Amino acid sequence: MLAATAAGAAHGAEFPTKPARIIVPIGPGSSMDIVGRVLAQKFTEAWGQTVIVDNRAGAGGNIGADLVAKSAADGYTILFASSSFAIAPAYYRKLPYDALRDFEAVTQLSSRNNVTSVSPSSPVNSVKELIALAKAKPGLLTFGSGGGSGSSDQMAGELFKLLAGVDIVHVPYKSGPQALNDLIGGQMSVYFGGIPVQLPMIRAGKVKALATSGLKRSSHLPDVPTMAEAGVPGYEIDVWYGLFAPRGTPRPVIAKIAADAIRIMQAPDMRERWSSVGVEPAGTTSAEFNKQFRSEIEKWSKVVTAAKLAPD
Repeated sequence: MLAATAAGAAHGAEFPTKPARIIVPIGPGSSMDIVGRVLAQKFTEAWGQTVIVDNRAGAGGNIGADLVAKSAADGYTILFASSSFAIAPAYYRKLPYDALRDFEAVTQLSSRNNVTSVSPSSPVNSVKELIALAKAKPGLLTFGSGGGSGSSDQMAGELFKLLAGVDIVHVPYKSGPQALNDLIGGQMSVYFGGIPVQLPMIRAGKVKALATSGLKRSSHLPDVPTMAEAGVPGYEIDVWYGLFAPRGTPRPVIAKIAADAIRIMQAPDMRERWSSVGVEPAGTTSAEFNKQFRSEIEKWSKVVTAAKLAPD
């Protein structure tokens, strides 16, 4: 036992000794990708080893997650996940991995709101008007999701449909920018995407923000009401980003990655940078994040069941 403990400590002391990669299971330019690339750059500076972002989009993030699950448990391949990772076990009937068995929760990095938005040319100027239009044209309006089927963007839309009692058709996209482009171009009716990818477009007047998803108004969009304030009581979504490693990764390695990630996220210059893109830095222990992750799986399982969702 003492030998094993010593070996684990040595792993932590030596890590990293070679380049590492962060698997981002969504396309370039998305909210996740923006934060993931900043983190990779900071890890590179802190570790003296190159850390790259490897985008593995598709299947609602499951391609990237499966790659990490089957990677060596040494800390050199880690998953940059979002709330979508907690949705997948309920949404997909069959996964090539087990989210609880095959991964070690490392730390929650951040949280952010979603924004319900429409194009400037849309006649809709409020959530109540959106609901009225959706009820007048059941099944004709569309909403996009930047992470595709089973993503947190889709769940934001599905929860809205459930609570507002409307029928809006989901259209999956591989990335937030793709969905946003179609919204701006008028090919999509409404988008429930993340603040980071939408904030520049909102500030430029290229999309109209109707509501944010948190319990309280976002400091980044203080003039935009929460969904509950806008007329849909009980609506609340806080999308998190976090790191996961393959099961069996040495605890000292996990502890080092978590400690360095928290230090990076909480640094004064980085807090300012996160704020500029609509992200709130967090930082939890592995045990705390594991507990939260299990709770999120249970929460989204209820939404998936109530909405009778199945993969597109």
